[in-house]
Amino acid sequence: MGTDTVQARGSDEDAGLRREQRGWYFYDWACSVYSTSVLTVFLGPYLTSVAESAADADGFVHPLGVPVRAGSFFAYSVSLSVILAVALMPLVGGAADRTGRKKPLLGAAAYVGAAATTGMFFLDGDRYLLGGVLLIVANAAQSVAMMLYNSYLPQIAPPEERDAVSSRGWALGYAAGSLVLIGDLVLYSGHESFGLSETAAVRICLASAGLWWGAFTLVPLRRLRDRRTGPAREATAPGLRQLAATVRNMRRHPLTLAFLLAYLVYNDGIQTVISQASLYGSQELGLGQSTLIGAVLLVQVLAVAGALGMGRLARTYGARRTILGSLVAWTVTLGAGYFLPAGAPVWFFVLAAGIGLVLGGSQALSRSLFSHLVPPGKEAEYFSAYEMSDRGMSWLGPLLFGVTYQLTGSYRSAIVSLVAFFVIGFVLLARVPVRRAIGEAGNPVPEKI
Repeated sequence: MGTDTVQARGSDEDAGLRREQRGWYFYDWACSVYSTSVLTVFLGPYLTSVAESAADADGFVHPLGVPVRAGSFFAYSVSLSVILAVALMPLVGGAADRTGRKKPLLGAAAYVGAAATTGMFFLDGDRYLLGGVLLIVANAAQSVAMMLYNSYLPQIAPPEERDAVSSRGWALGYAAGSLVLIGDLVLYSGHESFGLSETAAVRICLASAGLWWGAFTLVPLRRLRDRRTGPAREATAPGLRQLAATVRNMRRHPLTLAFLLAYLVYNDGIQTVISQASLYGSQELGLGQSTLIGAVLLVQVLAVAGALGMGRLARTYGARRTILGSLVAWTVTLGAGYFLPAGAPVWFFVLAAGIGLVLGGSQALSRSLFSHLVPPGKEAEYFSAYEMSDRGMSWLGPLLFGVTYQLTGSYRSAIVSLVAFFVIGFVLLARVPVRRAIGEAGNPVPEKI
């Protein structure tokens, strides 16, 4: 085979990877609108108001006969969603690695989540149970889809490019969130001029996120390629047995497991702040929905710059050090949030700016760093464990938030309780020798990590 032929084949392969990378970015563009508009902005306060309208004189609703304070219902629903995700993700991840057919599984999960989100248009009156079910289904589907999406990263980007590729994906997702939030803000703020009630405007914003999610998922489904990493095998283990098998396999790579533990802890805190911030702003600080939308829009805009900026910092200082610095910033920001005065939007915007600058980068670099620690051929299976704490799928943080509020009746106490996740996560991550972990996983060690 001639040199020109080899070079041409290499050029074609590089062009194919670039095309896949661009398609891969677009799933962040598609699904981040759900995380932003639904999970972060509208659903928490709206579902809480629906639950409150169905509550008894003491402020409790009774799903399946269990007394639950209406203000805790949203947090508990987020926690329940991870129980479903825990059962599904290891099964789906193991099947994806065995068969090499990630793309149809990604499409199925994405469209189940998009359909459940679109169905939130029918959430009104006192239908809090409908809202809880749709939230659980959408969150679990999002978790499964993101696990499959993330597992493509080691296959479409060489080690030295992963920080940059991951950061671009996050940045594009936050750009989409910003664009849609602007439309949401126009619709919600001017709902009367559009002939809509406030609740109708919220329901349209919720449903439109599902439609956006479904429409733009077509791009990655057209561009990503399935790859077999080994001989196909029949799936025999149900979800929890597959999870146990995955954990047993990960015990052969204790340093990878140590990083994952650190990530699960600090990302639990990150995702809980994201999912509960609007509830804190509306219920504890007395801020209006338009203020909350504007604050989240600020987070989205700054998160684009933060993701790209922290990606550049990682080239100089390494991903691990940059993530550790972001956890210090998270701790300081969250501690300051406890002291925010009620009815003062300016200070809430300052808090939002602090969150935005560290949000995208801490998540993007965590994803790329973990991709170096995954043994070849185990991408989807390992990312199923990784994804259990991503995109608002954490269960311990929302549970702690909900229980703290139920016991104290104070959202300030609930929000400050989350500081523990960042402190413990920092300590755990600082103890992981990532260069040795990458080598023991069987992967090449980048110059800066």
